[in-house]
Amino acid sequence: MNIQTQPFGKLPDGTAVELYTLSNESGMIVQIMTYGGTITSLRVPDREGNLGDVVLGYDSLDGYLTKNPYFGCIVGRFANRIAGGRFALDGVTYQLAVNNGPNHLHGGLVGFDKRVWRAATGRSDGAICLALSYLSRDGEENYPGNLYVTVTYTLMRDNALRISYRARTDKPTILNLTNHTYFNLAGVGDILDHEVMINADRFTPVNEALIPTGDLQPVEGTPLDFRQPMRIGARINDPHEQIARAGGYDHNFVVNGTPGELRLAARVYEPTRGRVLEVRTTEPGMQFYTGNFLDGTITGKGGVVYARRSGLCLETQHFPDSPNQPAFPSTVLRPGENFHSTTVFTFSTRS
Repeated sequence: MNIQTQPFGKLPDGTAVELYTLSNESGMIVQIMTYGGTITSLRVPDREGNLGDVVLGYDSLDGYLTKNPYFGCIVGRFANRIAGGRFALDGVTYQLAVNNGPNHLHGGLVGFDKRVWRAATGRSDGAICLALSYLSRDGEENYPGNLYVTVTYTLMRDNALRISYRARTDKPTILNLTNHTYFNLAGVGDILDHEVMINADRFTPVNEALIPTGDLQPVEGTPLDFRQPMRIGARINDPHEQIARAGGYDHNFVVNGTPGELRLAARVYEPTRGRVLEVRTTEPGMQFYTGNFLDGTITGKGGVVYARRSGLCLETQHFPDSPNQPAFPSTVLRPGENFHSTTVFTFSTRS
């Protein structure tokens, strides 16, 4: 197993960005840059043993600084949407940036995806890791508290990539962290023939602004039922109200099992190349997004144009708009508490 580093350009203010390459003897190669803690490339074998890059992104830093729909990055302080960009905590109302229609999305105008993280590398038996740390100052994007965050990417011998999130604060704040990688297990084309299983009996339905209504609705009898493997394209254009509002799938699923315990959230199979992606998480939810807002205006790695539904996201998370939904699991972090979350992406193949 090996880990290497190289320069990956500079920001307009001159801040240097580094690219780390983690590889194992099973053929998996992951590249992560310090800007946004972003997974820029993830190469795994197909059923014939041929390596292929299965994530969307750009060949150089410049692309990520221009039109970037959160390719591969760490998202925070608060992943997903907050209605009106507003929340109240301990009697104080905070107004955040409104950067997604009427909503606050993915941490605001300059979220964790646009910060340069400090890197450190390490090794343990059967694994290599890249630990990225960042101090989000009190008032950054109008969130309260100095927040100390560490995100550790660990590559295992069995082609598993473990992402561990840790954080602490000196004032009460809200926190919801995830990784926003767009996967395409074929490496090219759209993701409509990918077969998906989501281990969730319920989802959080959304209103016209894609904000949860507060209900936990059964998936049974809806096009959001992925409890048995289902081709993404089979029902993505269903006239069901929820699908129509999101332009496809862009919904939070309530992962079965006990939050805080590492458990199966989803499994994806791509039939032409035979790659399988399994997702396990300690988080209570997972946002399944099918690249509905990709529109063919982005030219990514290797000159590939990313058309609509060129990639899918499996964003393990707390539920959207949780600060305004008292019935949802809390996203409040207080001084003296330690935030800890783990998600594992495991790759394999089958015929």
